[in-house]
Amino acid sequence: MQGLRDTIPLLIGALPFGMIFGALAVTNKLSAGATIAFSAVVFAGSSQFIAANLVGAGAGFVLIVFTTFIVNVRHALYSATLGPHLKHLPQRWLIPLGFWLTDETFVITATHYERSTSPYKHWYQLGSSIAMYLNWNFWTIVGLVAGSQIKNPEQWGLQYAMVVTFVGIVVPTIKSRPLLIAVIAAGVTAAVAYYILLSTGLPTNLYLLIAAGVGIAAGYFTETKQKEGQL
Repeated sequence: MQGLRDTIPLLIGALPFGMIFGALAVTNKLSAGATIAFSAVVFAGSSQFIAANLVGAGAGFVLIVFTTFIVNVRHALYSATLGPHLKHLPQRWLIPLGFWLTDETFVITATHYERSTSPYKHWYQLGSSIAMYLNWNFWTIVGLVAGSQIKNPEQWGLQYAMVVTFVGIVVPTIKSRPLLIAVIAAGVTAAVAYYILLSTGLPTNLYLLIAAGVGIAAGYFTETKQKEGQL
């Protein structure tokens, strides 16, 4: 219940995002069944948007899978961070927690794990995960129903609600110099890499991996120098 309560502000941020996906899927000729199954089985907001647009554009299966794979590689970093706290759990716990892991649940769970010494703290993650999952699927259905009435769902600009939500997620976690350096380095790299990839015709979603790598390296370097007393 505590994990669910702490996730409520993030549920509100995901609300318009889920609605827009449901509506966008309709405009890209996905059936109602495919749209609902998409959110229920894939459960990955950003990659669902990309995949829906690629389906609408007539892209091939391999391109869709590769693109969504690149977007979701960041979840490997999330899992590596949470792994030490969950390594004592059996597979019947690890598999569903891995499937339900989202950006929002990762942030509040990682923060909770750092503070909690309880051997049952994985229940906190479960509460957050289930809340996010039900919320996302409910608003996908609402967007699906409303999609037939909205010709251009993106014109409402509701997709920026998720951007604001992520800003709200990240800022409170910046409590040290290495974290600040990591955020700045990743942000600048993401912006620069995106436009370089765009101009060269390479998959623009690679900027996520590049930015993550640079951010991690910058944070690690800063933390190491700080421990050595050089900063």
